[in-house]
Amino acid sequence: MLRSVAVIAIPEVAPFEFGVLAEVFGIDRSAQGGPTFDFHVVAADPGVVAMKNGLGLMVSEGLEAAEHADLVAVPAFGSGPGETEIDPRIVETLRAAERRGAWVLSVCSGAFALAAAGLLDGRKSTTHWMHTEQLARTCPGTEVDPDVLFVEDRRVITGAGTAAGIDACLHLVRTELGAAATNVIARRMVVPPQRDGGQAQFIQTPPEHERISSLANVTTWMIENLAEDQPISVLARRAHMSERTFARRFRAELGATPAAWLNRQRLIRAQQLLERSDLGLEQIADESGFGSASVMRHHFVRTLKTTPNAYRRAFSCIDDKALLTG
Repeated sequence: MLRSVAVIAIPEVAPFEFGVLAEVFGIDRSAQGGPTFDFHVVAADPGVVAMKNGLGLMVSEGLEAAEHADLVAVPAFGSGPGETEIDPRIVETLRAAERRGAWVLSVCSGAFALAAAGLLDGRKSTTHWMHTEQLARTCPGTEVDPDVLFVEDRRVITGAGTAAGIDACLHLVRTELGAAATNVIARRMVVPPQRDGGQAQFIQTPPEHERISSLANVTTWMIENLAEDQPISVLARRAHMSERTFARRFRAELGATPAAWLNRQRLIRAQQLLERSDLGLEQIADESGFGSASVMRHHFVRTLKTTPNAYRRAFSCIDDKALLTG
């Protein structure tokens, strides 16, 4: 269970990426029904740590405060990716976190600290699209994906640039604490809670004269009608586009195909029902649009690496958990 978080401040730490980690994990949201974490900011040498843009971050705790953290995270840092030599004490802190089975997460160029510790060797990874080639050169033992928002590989999560760090953090919260806890955090941050790691880093927005406002109306209809069959022919008709134009526009604006985006919405709905209702699995599958419990189970295992029953046991808010099979 994710209870304690340690963020390592490396000199020239980026304010935004640091702020992402502090916003997700450093705020008490118990009043809204959300999680509270034991949050620590640590440094190899406590005191004022230089931040980018001429700012300074006062850090009172040393790396020993990260020794028992469930998550050790590294925001972007340094004057340029790969140019900062990582303190050996930080390297050992990251390695120790991996050895004890803790989560390790980086945002943007924080991935270069994980690479220096050897944590990316044999794993898939990502970073900001501007730095993916350099990460591949710096760490030839990793398979760098330049196009995605984040990558999770055996409890090591690497997030792409800036705001993609939010998606990486919310993914971890969802994995450990469920959809309801994630939605509380996302709602407070006014961000979408459901962007997948496989979505594109760079989403091309059509020129103003090509934009068609009905796309938002279509996605709203898709979410409100998850139980209905939604072939691309129907969606394109609702958007008043050809199927080819609709598919291209959808991918350009939302970073995913209509089928992949719809499948994610169905998973989110199923997660919410598993957490907050005692409905049987067949009824949940029907209401979320999967059609049958076996199809829903297939998507849970493929995407979430767990079964609906196991998910319900871990995250149900209902006291009576007897109805697990539907």
